[in-house]
Amino acid sequence: MVEQQKHFPVSWEELHRNAKALAWRLSETGPWNGIVAVTRGGLVPAAIIARELEIRLIDTVCISTYDHMQQREARVLKGFEGDGEGWLIIDDLVDTGKTATVLRKMIPKAHFATIYAKPAGRPLVDTFITEVSQDTWIFFPWDIEPQYSQPIIQLRGKA
Repeated sequence: MVEQQKHFPVSWEELHRNAKALAWRLSETGPWNGIVAVTRGGLVPAAIIARELEIRLIDTVCISTYDHMQQREARVLKGFEGDGEGWLIIDDLVDTGKTATVLRKMIPKAHFATIYAKPAGRPLVDTFITEVSQDTWIFFPWDIEPQYSQPIIQLRGKA
C-alpha cells in the first residue's frame, strides 16, 4: 500500500456538488433499473444520485476493506442477487481497486460510478468525476470535525 502523504478534506457542499455532477453524467447513459450503494461510503452519494435521477429502487452491497486509515482484505458482508444488468453501482471512491474487483466479479453487468478515483482503481470504474493521486487520503465530511490544520509548508518540513 502506498504511504498516504496528502490530505484532501471534502465538505458536505463539495460532496453534494460532485454527486450531482455524477448524476448529470449518468443521466446521459441510462435509464437505470436501480442503484446498488456500496456501504458505507456510497450511501450518501447514492441518495443524491437517486434523487436526481428519480430512482426509487436502492439496494446495498456491504464490503469492508478499511479500518480508519488502514486498508485490509475485502470482506463481503452482504452481496447482490443478479448480474446487475441495468443497475448502477455507486461508491464514494475507488482507491486500490480491491472493492471494485470484488464488485466487478459479483455484479459484472452493472455500471460502476464513483465520485473520486485514484489511478490504481480508475480502470475498474465506468464513470467518475475527480481523479486524485494515489498518495492522497480523502477525508469525507462524515469522518471529520473542524480543527486546526498545519500549513502545507510546515508539513513538508520547510518552515
